Amino acid sequence: MKSEPTFKGILYLSAASTIFLLAGLFFTLLRHSLPSLKAFGFGMFYRSVWNPVSGDFGAFPFIVGTLFTAFLALAFCTPFALAISLLLGEYWRGTTWSGILQTLIEVPAGIPSVIYGFWGLFLVVPLIRSLESKLHVAPYGVGIFTASVILSIMIIPYAASLMIETIKLVPYDLKEAAYSLGATRVEVIRNVVLPYARSGVFAGILLALGRALGETMAVTMVIGNSNFIPKSIFAPANTMASIIANEFTEASDPLHLSSLIEVGVLLFFLTMVINMIGKAIIRRTVSGAYG
Repeated sequence: MKSEPTFKGILYLSAASTIFLLAGLFFTLLRHSLPSLKAFGFGMFYRSVWNPVSGDFGAFPFIVGTLFTAFLALAFCTPFALAISLLLGEYWRGTTWSGILQTLIEVPAGIPSVIYGFWGLFLVVPLIRSLESKLHVAPYGVGIFTASVILSIMIIPYAASLMIETIKLVPYDLKEAAYSLGATRVEVIRNVVLPYARSGVFAGILLALGRALGETMAVTMVIGNSNFIPKSIFAPANTMASIIANEFTEASDPLHLSSLIEVGVLLFFLTMVINMIGKAIIRRTVSGAYG
């Protein structure tokens, strides 16, 4: 009888500790970004000039680069992750191949991002450069498109793993009822499996998006590191994470350092907002799945 209050107290303490750590992280970053906030205000977020020499800092190119790269990677990743999850969670469910392939899909999630960056430089960049030459665009090789391709490969395990487990949870009785009414396999997937697992699919996409927004090293190595607003998806650019990685150790001017920390605050806030929006979408999806 006494164990239940003790266990509940541990849960409350864990939740309070997590909230305290997040609040401490946010306010520490905010405090160190105050010089930049005083100098530029929130105008830094829509100013497009980043020049450490003249002390002029605007983060808008990095916001654009981050959003373009993350959402383009998500567009590449989602069809493959959904196809993998349907294959392993529905067609090959319970087979030996399903367990083996699911393990192989989860392995890339543990590969260091710098390895993906090297792989991108030596293999993907030449292929993209060849494609750009055929499309008659500047053959940089590096840029938003290249970074998005690398990112999409990196985030597939995060999305697919959660989707597979959600699809496996679809009650067998529901599918059998649909089959008994004459539904085909494709109709069962479209009308039973996907509506039931919709919240898990969105959760997998949300998890992959969060991973893509914060990725640093692999993106830094293949995005081109240009501090200008990209004019196309093939143009070099920078993300908020990559500009911090590139310049933080060399930022000797306090205003430069504070501006980089302010970019970090924005990335923290952007990730939090996207997670909140995603959870709201998931709640609406769950409540309206069969409504």
